[in-house]
Amino acid sequence: MEQTLASLSRQTGVAVLDHLERSMRIPVVDGLQAQGDLIVIPLDAVAPAVRPAPDEPRFGAPSPWRDVPPEGVELLRAEAGGNTHTLVAEPGICRWTANVADDTGLAIGAFTASEVVYLLHPEHGASGCAPGTYVVRRQREHDRRRGGARFVAD
Repeated sequence: MEQTLASLSRQTGVAVLDHLERSMRIPVVDGLQAQGDLIVIPLDAVAPAVRPAPDEPRFGAPSPWRDVPPEGVELLRAEAGGNTHTLVAEPGICRWTANVADDTGLAIGAFTASEVVYLLHPEHGASGCAPGTYVVRRQREHDRRRGGARFVAD
């Protein structure tokens, strides 16, 4: 189903800012994409440095993977408690886990989708992710003053 920013906002209850065009069709990307301080990378591009937990119960504990509900899953909230990045999917098509080993320490989770899913942010709008398995990471940038890397602040 083709989504617009207005329909995705209604589905999740996430209000988007007035400068965004709500009637526009949301683009779908099958590769790397960034949204503010968040970056979504196909798992194949970063494996074996990133290893999501297996999607199976272990030692009597439930699977660390969870279905993404229609209202979405909060992936990352701005440092000052502001706007969130939300993963949104129709029921039964996407699973999410925060249980990810990442050699860089940047991963906040991973998701696998059998159909198109969406990333929604009040300031940035939305983008679609084609079916596949993706890693969600914080973005970092070079800090000239301190001579190292820092997280991108959104």
